Amino acid sequence: MQIDVLGTLDVRENGVSIAPTAPKPRQVLALLALHADRVVPVAALVDELWSGRPPRSVRTTLQTYVLQLRELITLALHQPAAAPADAPSPCAGRSAKDVLATVPGGYLLVSGGGGSDVREFERLAGLGYRAMDAGDHKDASRLLREALLLWTGPAFAGVPAGARLETEARRLEESRLCALDQRIEADLRLGRHRELLAELTVLTSRYATHENLHAQFMLALHRSGRRGEALDVYHRLRATLVRDLGLEPSPRLRRLQQSILVAAPETPPPAPRQAVPAVPVLPAARARVGVRPV
Repeated sequence: MQIDVLGTLDVRENGVSIAPTAPKPRQVLALLALHADRVVPVAALVDELWSGRPPRSVRTTLQTYVLQLRELITLALHQPAAAPADAPSPCAGRSAKDVLATVPGGYLLVSGGGGSDVREFERLAGLGYRAMDAGDHKDASRLLREALLLWTGPAFAGVPAGARLETEARRLEESRLCALDQRIEADLRLGRHRELLAELTVLTSRYATHENLHAQFMLALHRSGRRGEALDVYHRLRATLVRDLGLEPSPRLRRLQQSILVAAPETPPPAPRQAVPAVPVLPAARARVGVRPV
């Protein structure tokens, strides 16, 4: 089974998509796929589908959605496998109930050792963070770039997310931002400041209160000989923070502004390790990625 949720939901069994078009079964599959090979409790599925206001026939309705998914799985299992005629079929002897199993307290989607874009993102990002810690900025940039390429759009795109999927989507997006932040940091340390200008122009517009992205943009501009524009970025960020959040820029960002004003060394001292705050500071506090059950 191949599971993709970092963009449009797509789950393929035996090379055939088992993603339904109906919204509710799609939600069920998305939550099962995110937690593949782990039990998803019935209560979690009910909360996702009906947000605390389930219908009287909640169990029967949920079972209907599971049956619809199993019908799609059955069709996929009976498709001719794209393998040599004399090769054993990976689906031989398997049924839809083996792939989407009913277990005490919930349901289990069995991936059969297949791939998952979330798990691959976690693996590559983790390797990138370790390379960054070791000072291998070239490898860090490459690994984090590979991790980010797995994203083809917002997580669970095309799925009408309930409370559970919304929380998971926010968590995954925060993980993506952390990886992006560290990839840019690695590129800055490799002297790729001019190459980053176009990307950071877009990112600082999209994330108007993200302090570290603005700090990285200031550094890239300053190192490209565009000191005045770097200071303009600071003033725009400060105006946005004060207007929208009632906050001044962090002390670290203010020190960066002063270092640019006096043309002092451009790289600020490293920040202590900490959890990623609501408004990131410089340099990025990295949150290790990991898929945890809701």
